[in-house]
Amino acid sequence: MNLLLNLINGISLGSVYAIIALGYTMVYGIAKMLNFAHGDVIMVGAYICFCAMSYLNLPPVVGVVLAMIVCTVLGMIIERLAYKPLRAATSLAVLITAIGVSYFLQNMALLIWKSDPKVFTSVVDGWPSLKLFGGEMTISPVTIVTVLANIVIMIGLTLFTSRTKKGKAMRAVSEDKGAAQLMGINVNSTISLTFAIGSGLAAIAGVLLCSAYPTLMPTTGSMPGIKAFTAAVLGGIGSIPGAMLGGVLLGVIEIFGKAYISTQLSDAIVFAVLIIVLLIKPTGLLGKKISEKV
Repeated sequence: MNLLLNLINGISLGSVYAIIALGYTMVYGIAKMLNFAHGDVIMVGAYICFCAMSYLNLPPVVGVVLAMIVCTVLGMIIERLAYKPLRAATSLAVLITAIGVSYFLQNMALLIWKSDPKVFTSVVDGWPSLKLFGGEMTISPVTIVTVLANIVIMIGLTLFTSRTKKGKAMRAVSEDKGAAQLMGINVNSTISLTFAIGSGLAAIAGVLLCSAYPTLMPTTGSMPGIKAFTAAVLGGIGSIPGAMLGGVLLGVIEIFGKAYISTQLSDAIVFAVLIIVLLIKPTGLLGKKISEKV
């Protein structure tokens, strides 16, 4: 019974990592850059939802929608001000800028909300739990909502990128920016849309993460952001199904590591698994090897 419960908890935690990883993998797949400020957008989304529910007494659904709107706009502003001027810059310059944006968001959160931990009220507070095996196993509503949200988001993004005009434009820009531009695709607006979608998903991930682990601080998104990036690399960065697979696997490995090996070593186990996978398959589990002519 404990084995099954740990598996469910691992899938739930991995679903949060997967939603965050989708933001990383979309930005990298299209803009070919690593947005390390993504984890702090998660934190901003959680704070916006917290303020909406705690200070304005708005319903949880309204709080989530408001968090998504704010983070979507924030993602577009970050892309326009920090990353767009660096389109032709080196990868190192973009990386340093991303780290700078991350520190900026954290310190702005410290100035606005201070460093005191906030107790986040779950957006599904009061919802009934699911009882299985005659009540011997109880699955929390946060777990159920998180897993379902991950599945819906993954399916929605897959359909969006394969069926819609904007989605096909994203795929074209991912393949070849120059060729896409020659075909009439607005590369800048496509990249901006990618940041908007990724940041909106980050808000959902932040709300779900704090609903499961209700302590909210300016550094809330740092470690989940790093682990989600690890999940994106594990699954094959640039691949939407890979982000989901990597996130779920990472969550399961972390929970099982804590349950059966050591709570102190669980993070080390996660990164050790990543190293082993990359040694065997450098492109990740679902990543594709791309040959370039030089």
